Amino acid sequence: MKLSSMLVGGIGLQICHVLGQATQPATHSIGPVVDLGYVKYRGTTNHTAGINYFRGIQYAYPPTASLRWQAPIPIEHHNSFNGSTIYDASAISPACYMSLPKSTYTPYNESFGASLSGYSEDCLTVDVLVPVNPMDERLAVMVQIHGGSFQSGNAQVFPGDGMVNRSEGEWIRLKVEYRLGIFGFLGGSAIEEDGVLNAGLLDQRAALEWIQRNIAAFGGDPSRVTIWGGSAGGSSVAYQLIAGGAFDQPPFSAAIAEYPWFQQLLNQSEQQIQYSNVLQLSGCSSITCLRGLPVGELENLNQAVQNASVNGPGNGYGQGIYNPVVDGSFVKELPSIAFQLGHFHDVPLIVDRDAYEGVIFSDPTSTTQAEETTDAQHMFPFAGPAFFSRLYQLYPKSSFNSTFFQRQTWFGDYLINCPTYVMGFNAIERNSNRSAIWKMVFSAGTQLHGATQNFLNSATTDFPTANNQTLVEIMTSYWISFAVTHDPNTMRVKDAAYWPGYASGGNGTGANGESAGFTVQAVTYSSVGPEEDPDVSERCEFFGAHAYKVQN
Repeated sequence: MKLSSMLVGGIGLQICHVLGQATQPATHSIGPVVDLGYVKYRGTTNHTAGINYFRGIQYAYPPTASLRWQAPIPIEHHNSFNGSTIYDASAISPACYMSLPKSTYTPYNESFGASLSGYSEDCLTVDVLVPVNPMDERLAVMVQIHGGSFQSGNAQVFPGDGMVNRSEGEWIRLKVEYRLGIFGFLGGSAIEEDGVLNAGLLDQRAALEWIQRNIAAFGGDPSRVTIWGGSAGGSSVAYQLIAGGAFDQPPFSAAIAEYPWFQQLLNQSEQQIQYSNVLQLSGCSSITCLRGLPVGELENLNQAVQNASVNGPGNGYGQGIYNPVVDGSFVKELPSIAFQLGHFHDVPLIVDRDAYEGVIFSDPTSTTQAEETTDAQHMFPFAGPAFFSRLYQLYPKSSFNSTFFQRQTWFGDYLINCPTYVMGFNAIERNSNRSAIWKMVFSAGTQLHGATQNFLNSATTDFPTANNQTLVEIMTSYWISFAVTHDPNTMRVKDAAYWPGYASGGNGTGANGESAGFTVQAVTYSSVGPEEDPDVSERCEFFGAHAYKVQN
């Protein structure tokens, strides 16, 4: 598979305004139109928010039937567009199927995104939000990759309306849908031999390459594309940074990895168990049969295979079974190993995490260390007695008021906190500009996994779910500044404290008063300022030294 992005400039008209749904001709004649050369779209305008919306724009051909578990095909290469037709881009398009009980997600379940038009395999789309009054002919571009443990979520969970409005014409926002669960992350030798592993990650890459080829028509600058994601979206950013060993020119120029989810990557034998479960539960004996199943049956399999894998190898509490895997091509090695070896793209980087990352992924009914250990053994099937002995030395029960908080602490460290250190430290070691790395520890809002969400994402201009509007101003200004200038400080609001680079040192101090060397921006309700990185620790060194046990 070709990893290099195609740096094709402005196809079509210079801003006829932006994008839309590629399946239906537009039935209205009012609204912004964009000509991409191979297709035209008509969107809608919200004058109050100052945004032109282009919804459901296809970046790849529908990955259905024989194209299941195949690499995405660029939409320019394979489509049925009529060159004289303007297609409708006014409505939110279907999201990709999720690996959740069907009772928990309906087309209008606001827990997973409001106003969806259902779920579909034909879901490889982007939404493009463009300011009505752009400040420049070539605007900075921010691309959101949603989270959801690679099994749930959709682009609408991360609405960009509020921040596009606050950018005052400085940037364009895109949101990407990609295959999830069994559709995007089924493993096994049959998939590898007659298809592709990591189809969902390849979808993300295809979307980024489509943006390179087409964003100029919306008034965007393909040389100033920042990728941003949280949780599985944050680890997606990490996977895009290490894609293919990072030997080519990336289709982005900066990255924000929020609370990156460095989950288990099933090894080959575990992938075979997963694939065998799929065959057994489907009644199929081959990948050809699976490709011939009605989509409803495959959707049901999505959750059935998940249920069959509970407490299986690599699937402890809070984990899922549909994850990226090392495929030797797009993902050449475990992400932490790739960062340690310097196999990642040299771009400005922000990483962040929340204060209590492990809480929502820890079992509240587990009350004994024996139960905790059994769960950990499911999670780390290749770890032995020495590993667990050292784990509990570093996280002694006496330091916590319950087994729950003991588990949430090491789980949060292994899964998210320590990966932010791995990414930040190695970026300082390898990047050409070591001052262009920043890290934040966010201890406001819920302080739990995803706590920054309410302060950065809003479907309206007033961020109603955030409980501190001053903090909204500070956080959004950091993000807007980074997207536009690749530095969170350049355009920050006056109330926002200067955010020192991760390598700045001297601004934080260790326990003995020495220079910490690694500085984070610590955010609470009462203060925003530099502190020593709490993840520069013996605990993170332990997990880093056992990457093949905790990530495989």
